[in-house]
Amino acid sequence: MDQKTYNVLFICTGNSARSILAEALMNQLGDGRFRAFSAGSHPKGEVHPLTLKTLAAQRLPVDGYRSKSWEEFARLGSPELHFVFTVCDQAAGEVCPVWPGQPITAHWGMPDPAAAPEAQREQAFVDTFVTMKRRIQLMLALPLASLDRVALKTRVTDIGKN
Repeated sequence: MDQKTYNVLFICTGNSARSILAEALMNQLGDGRFRAFSAGSHPKGEVHPLTLKTLAAQRLPVDGYRSKSWEEFARLGSPELHFVFTVCDQAAGEVCPVWPGQPITAHWGMPDPAAAPEAQREQAFVDTFVTMKRRIQLMLALPLASLDRVALKTRVTDIGKN
């Protein structure tokens, strides 16, 4: 059985909603096999209040999250990353730092729930949470130890299309 712990970084432009939801979900569902982080190319400096409200409603921890730059994970001494996922279209088009260790990258884009009209915003956060949870569950079901790098890259890329 594969006992390796995989480090996963979720990137979004502002690191206040989608990437934070993904970090929380992967840490919860990954059950110690995965350690998730999140960051932004242009961090907003604070986590969106509806992100924390959504996590609390799903009975996930809400403490310790902060909006931070992806540069924290490209520095010497940062955790070795095995996977890096962009979760917004803007970050996917930006030039990312060179990640030490050549992690597998994929785009799991989805609309920004914070940009939804105010009357639909809370539901947009819930919908984002549900979509991200499904994608993470699909990833967790992959036989990571038995897939070669090319097959694994293909599978995690395909997950982002669902």
